[in-house]
Amino acid sequence: MREMDVVGVRVEMPSNQPIVLLREVTGERYLPIWIGAVEATAIAFAQQGVTPPRPLTHDLMRDVLEATGQRLDEVRIVDMQDGVFYAELVFDGGAEVSARPSDSIALALRTGSRIVCAESVLEEAGLAVPAEQEDEVERFREFLDHVSPDDFEAH
Repeated sequence: MREMDVVGVRVEMPSNQPIVLLREVTGERYLPIWIGAVEATAIAFAQQGVTPPRPLTHDLMRDVLEATGQRLDEVRIVDMQDGVFYAELVFDGGAEVSARPSDSIALALRTGSRIVCAESVLEEAGLAVPAEQEDEVERFREFLDHVSPDDFEAH
């Protein structure tokens, strides 16, 4: 398993499909995962520190974990089959729950939990970005600084 950071979310054109981009903490590979608009908004809210007036689903999940004394230890992106990614939530008591990566990432950002990815998934779907191509990544980060969660509303 390789530890990952969330670079951010964006809308891929021309398909108008949101993606979340992860990056190896100690490496040069990126992992783009296509996600839904609702999950993109949830991830963007968490990254920007936006607190909605009423708890969204991922906020509710975090609050339930806190209220019951549970802790999400880590999120694992464990598999990819036919272009579909699979994840697991791993709790402090050892329980593991299958989940979509987008929901898992949104919850991990709210709980401060570690995100890891199986090496096999990175080998299959990861994109190595050599240092000379970091300019493109920097432009992506600049985009993230100016994007609003409202940009991910379904049309």
